[in-house]
Amino acid sequence: MKRHFLILSIFLLLAVTLSGQTISGKVNDVNGEALTNVEIIIGGDFYVVNKKGEFSIEELATGDYVLNFFKEGYKTVVQQVSLASEDVYLEITLEALNKDLDEVLIEGKSEKTHGFTTLKAVEGVSIYAAKKSEVIVLDDLVVNKSSNNARQIFARISGANIWESDCAGLQIGVASRGLSPNRNANFNTRQNGYDISADPLGYPESYYTPALQAVERVEVVRGASSLQYGTQFGGMVNFKMKQGAKDKVVGFTTHQSYNSIGFYNNFTSIGGTYKKLNYYGYNRYTIGECWRCNSDFKANNNFVALNFQANANIALGIEYSGMKYLAHQPGGLTDAQFEDNPQQSNRERNWFEVVWNMPVITFDAQLTEKTKLNWRNYSLIGSRDALGNLQAINRADGGGERDYLTDNFYNFGSELRVIHRYNIKHQTANFLIGTRLYRGLTVRRQGLGDDGSEPSFGYNEDGLLSDYRFPNVNWALFSENIFNINHQWSITPGVRLEYINTLAEGYYRNIIKDGAGNVLQDVRIDESKHNNRFIVLAGIGISYKPKTMVELYGNFSQNYRAINFNDIRVINPNAAVDENLKDEKGFNADLGLRGNWKGFRYDFSFFVLKYQDKIGDVFTTVPDPILVERAVRLRTNISDARNIGIELFLETDLLSYSEKASNDLSLVLFTNFSYVNSIYVNSDNSAFDGKKVELVPPYIFRTGLTFGWKGFDAAVQYSYTHQHFTDATNAIETPNAVDGIIPSYYVLDLSLSYEWKWFTFETGINNLTNNHYYTRRASGYPGPGIIPSDGISAYGGVQFNISKTN
Repeated sequence: MKRHFLILSIFLLLAVTLSGQTISGKVNDVNGEALTNVEIIIGGDFYVVNKKGEFSIEELATGDYVLNFFKEGYKTVVQQVSLASEDVYLEITLEALNKDLDEVLIEGKSEKTHGFTTLKAVEGVSIYAAKKSEVIVLDDLVVNKSSNNARQIFARISGANIWESDCAGLQIGVASRGLSPNRNANFNTRQNGYDISADPLGYPESYYTPALQAVERVEVVRGASSLQYGTQFGGMVNFKMKQGAKDKVVGFTTHQSYNSIGFYNNFTSIGGTYKKLNYYGYNRYTIGECWRCNSDFKANNNFVALNFQANANIALGIEYSGMKYLAHQPGGLTDAQFEDNPQQSNRERNWFEVVWNMPVITFDAQLTEKTKLNWRNYSLIGSRDALGNLQAINRADGGGERDYLTDNFYNFGSELRVIHRYNIKHQTANFLIGTRLYRGLTVRRQGLGDDGSEPSFGYNEDGLLSDYRFPNVNWALFSENIFNINHQWSITPGVRLEYINTLAEGYYRNIIKDGAGNVLQDVRIDESKHNNRFIVLAGIGISYKPKTMVELYGNFSQNYRAINFNDIRVINPNAAVDENLKDEKGFNADLGLRGNWKGFRYDFSFFVLKYQDKIGDVFTTVPDPILVERAVRLRTNISDARNIGIELFLETDLLSYSEKASNDLSLVLFTNFSYVNSIYVNSDNSAFDGKKVELVPPYIFRTGLTFGWKGFDAAVQYSYTHQHFTDATNAIETPNAVDGIIPSYYVLDLSLSYEWKWFTFETGINNLTNNHYYTRRASGYPGPGIIPSDGISAYGGVQFNISKTN
């Protein structure tokens, strides 16, 4: 780790020895009289003029800025400023409105970022005050977006633990603060503000991922988001999709790319604005094979959004997201097999298919000048099918009938939010209230398929071994309020009332065979489980801004995780579930300092995540009629657990401090670092007490350097993840490779881009040093066993853009 701290020290030394500029000025009315209580928004930060109408925003780096000046009863002014080597002074005049308007829109040219920013205290109908938030701005990143490369795209998120399962980003797995990255299950995962997981409470895994070339930005809010977005410990991730350009009737983009390991990607989009209708749609088609044997795939993503602005106060929207992919899965490896050849595959007959359909209807209304409403109605009709040999990976696939698992999802959700701005003793306050209704139904079947090697999804005669229905109902009422005590202090309390009703109805067959495979017992066991919960979660956030672009923030929020479908019944020779499994409870707390000092962006935070009855995985043995004992990963309530740690993010444009700084030239350096100490506590079993919590890398370090000159950009990123365990007993190695350590690993990536007229040319090298490593061990699909990450590969692509303005 010494080299990491050396890089960090150099970064800090560079930052503190440099200086910045100031934007100052005065705001008057049309008669030249000073105006008070004028709000200024710049780069996601809010400021207020003093009693003389004056303001001063200091320690800014050179570059372009957009300032929005807002005061109730006056027209909003948007001022663009370019800072070079001298300070800028502005004289701003606000004009009184001639009549009451229902909405004052703050619109202007988007401010250029280096690919990272934070959420404002209030955005749309959401409150983010005093919460740890991060925003990835995709168009400002020089990364491999065509393959949905999560390692590069989430590199600026401090402490992000990323699982790598396929080369085309068909599924993304991300988590932080010691939580499992498995298909984003510990985040409330959303797209344009609505849920996209299989079932947010019953089965919160995300089998669908949008094409990141169509995503405008990725918004991440840590655990304090539980009051607004659901009870998850991890927080919220929202993929905000692009919209059609407002100044173009039509815009067309097509991007073709090829990766040297053997896959092709086509991305095509169209969007624009015609009169009151804004539209955007895309299709992503990718086909080929990944780094390992038996890893061919074919996938198709599509999305369309129509937004109709009926009048100044009302907007209607319709969206549809679809995804279908078929992937040949090479299975996992044992530790010895990985050391011998990580590209090998011992499973030729494993397949995985996903079909996802999500229609959405939205309604937005500006009820009054200070009140707005948003209503999202969304549905999921989807399925996932897994077919293959799930036996332990240390046993060869001898043929025969394959395991076949199917899930079908039929879900509907509706979320209504209202936000209202009001004044208390000349201070602005914001009140948010919302409600959410969700009804889900998952039909899960498991049994035996044919003995072939093709993706022939279907059960053999008498091959169905279990058949379950998991209906559930979730209702929530939530509220938060920002109280601005003065221009420096604010307090944001919140509460969430949650009703959860989960059911499990179905049967499984208890089959016992002798050593020769003869059936000794075949008994159908019917089950019906019903669980009602009504919970109350509370939280509070505090923000203190001692000076311009500096904020000290803290928050506390309770969390809750209900048992999901995977925790109820599973037929897997490598896994077992504790029959007495209970829900998890706990809390998240943050204390942080963030801001922008002389063009040097920073966010340093300390966090605590506390669990009661944490659900985890234990390597153990269970009775087996043939083997006497069988090694499994047992899912159970381990004990209480606590995760404490620090997260640090630093970013600056090194060339912006030069007297010869230019908007055409940049050299952006970013660094982030996380440390997590996570252990089990208060355990009744001495085998767990004091042990490390599984899936928690104690150190994650990332840094990157991006050079930009006119239309040319080059970026290099370095990522290091420290060794960690995969089960609560802290097993080093197991015969079936389902549990064991994840060794420390690092990855180096290079990306290049050049824009010329209507074209953009891209190339790069992933895993530049060709390291052999893995990020996960799986008990089921896509394993079981070690899932190797891709070795070195090169990619190249070309994009063509054309548009017609209004």
